[in-house]
Amino acid sequence: MSLYDDAVLVLKGYEDQTELRQAYLDHLAEHPDGLWKACHAGHITASALVIDPEGDRVLLTLHKKLRMWLQMGGHCEPGDASLADAALREATEESGVPGLTLLPGGPVRLDRHPIPPPCHCHFDVQYAVVAPPEATHAISDESLDVRWFGYDEVAEVADESVVQLLAATRARLGT
Repeated sequence: MSLYDDAVLVLKGYEDQTELRQAYLDHLAEHPDGLWKACHAGHITASALVIDPEGDRVLLTLHKKLRMWLQMGGHCEPGDASLADAALREATEESGVPGLTLLPGGPVRLDRHPIPPPCHCHFDVQYAVVAPPEATHAISDESLDVRWFGYDEVAEVADESVVQLLAATRARLGT
């Protein structure tokens, strides 16, 4: 199965955010290259919120270009077999934490946001991953910092999209 086919299946199986999900599917139908950075009409990205095994902290990255605290994530690459694989790869690369595990149940949420030219927007498919106990993180080339934040601290440092991703992740976890 191609990454494109996986993306369509994942989105068709995602039951929340109906209108936004349809916008993602419409984008892919109109742009067969809609998974790739070269698609200037916008492209699918994959991200993951890293949570600690105790379930009371998240690991965020201070994005080098945007200078904002965000979840780990980025562009799909030709070697990615699925959106989940892309999210897991990005989370591992940007956090420096080996052994991350995807939270079961597929994507936690979708978030479409504008980006600077030449592209128009990212259609982000957001997952959550659990770090192994006593995980050590590292700052990647794409980050200025990587830091753990308590759930109650996230709204103070991150934008509304990260706050909503945390809320959706907590709902999935039942916390």
